[in-house]
Amino acid sequence: MSKKKLHSICGGLITAVAAFWISLGSTSCGTTTKVAIVRPPEIEGATFAGNDACSDCHTPIVDVFPSSPHARFHMDDQRSIGSSGCESCHGPGSLHIKAGGGKGIFIHNPGNDSASCMECHQEIHAKFSLPNHHPVLEDLMNCVDCHDPHGRDMNKPQGGLAFARLNQSCAECHQEQARTFVFEHEAMREGCTECHDPHGSVNSKMLIQRDSNLCLKCHSQIQFPGSGDIFIGKAPHSFSMQAGSCWTAGCHTQVHGSMVDPKMRF
Repeated sequence: MSKKKLHSICGGLITAVAAFWISLGSTSCGTTTKVAIVRPPEIEGATFAGNDACSDCHTPIVDVFPSSPHARFHMDDQRSIGSSGCESCHGPGSLHIKAGGGKGIFIHNPGNDSASCMECHQEIHAKFSLPNHHPVLEDLMNCVDCHDPHGRDMNKPQGGLAFARLNQSCAECHQEQARTFVFEHEAMREGCTECHDPHGSVNSKMLIQRDSNLCLKCHSQIQFPGSGDIFIGKAPHSFSMQAGSCWTAGCHTQVHGSMVDPKMRF
C-alpha cells in the first residue's frame, strides 16, 4: 500500500472519529446553549406597550430601575419590545394600561410567581431542585423575599434598604442565628453565604461543604512532619477531627456565636 493511500485512509479515520465526538458532545447535557431562551409571560389578548408606557404610573420604580442589573435588558429598538425592559418580566401591558392599572390586573407579578425569574436564572432554578434548598419552587417563598428586582443592589430586599450587615436579609427569618453574640463567629462578618448556599445544596443546612473542610478554609491547619498531629489555634485536633466535623463532634456546637465561650463550644 502506498504512503499516499495510507495517509488518505488515516486522515479519513481521524476525521470520522472527530466528527463522532463532536456530534456526541453537541447532544450531551453538558453542552447546553449559552444563551437563555427568554419568553415573556403571556397575557391573553394583550400586546406590548414598551417601557415608556410604564413610567406614567410607576415613576418611583422607573426612576431607580436604570441602576438595576435587570436594566441591562432595556433596548429602545421597537423590534425588541417584549424581550427587554419591564414587559420581559411582567408580560405585555396593553390591557393592564387600558384597565387603568391595579395589582394583578392583566399583568404578571413575579412577586407571586417566580417562574419568570427562572426563565433567565436557570442555574438558580437547578439549585432549587437540590435536596436542601429554600422552598421557592414549593411557593412558600419567592425571589423578591431576598432580592430587589428593581433596585441597585439585587441582594437587598425590596425597597433597597441600606442594611448595616450582609446578614440582614437572612436575619428576617433566621433571627436566632443572626442575633448579637458576646463572642461572634468572625465568618458572620463576611455574611451567611461564606458557609451556606442560599439557593440550594446537596449538603445539610445548605452548607457549601459538608465536613471540617468548611472550617479549614479559614482556620488554617499545621501538620508537623512525622508526627501526624494537626494543630488548629495552637491546640491539637488530630483526635477530634476523627470524631466528626467541627460542629458535630461535640466541640464547637455554637457555630454562629456564643454568649459565654470564645471558642463557641457552648
